[in-house]
Amino acid sequence: MCIALIGGMDRLERHYVEEAARMGIDLRVFTRQEANIGSKIKNADAMVIFTNKVSHKVKAQAIKEAKANGIPVHMQHSCGVCSLRNCLDCIMTMNTDGETNNA
Repeated sequence: MCIALIGGMDRLERHYVEEAARMGIDLRVFTRQEANIGSKIKNADAMVIFTNKVSHKVKAQAIKEAKANGIPVHMQHSCGVCSLRNCLDCIMTMNTDGETNNA
């Protein structure tokens, strides 16, 4: 399973990736605006957006791409590793139940 993380803190990127790897998830982290972010996230199985550490422009672009590709989006205000873990748990639970929660 591949999940895109939009936002967060640069200094925690390694911890985000390690936490996801422990759960068997390939995590792609985008902590700042990047060129062609839409093409980089369009194949993700789900998306997590840390709303307190991302610009409105990047958030809007990510949500637009998610809607266009049917990617479930989970928004979380805080950006700690525990917050990511909770979002990943939720995504894994939804994936097993076969439900989706699109933005």
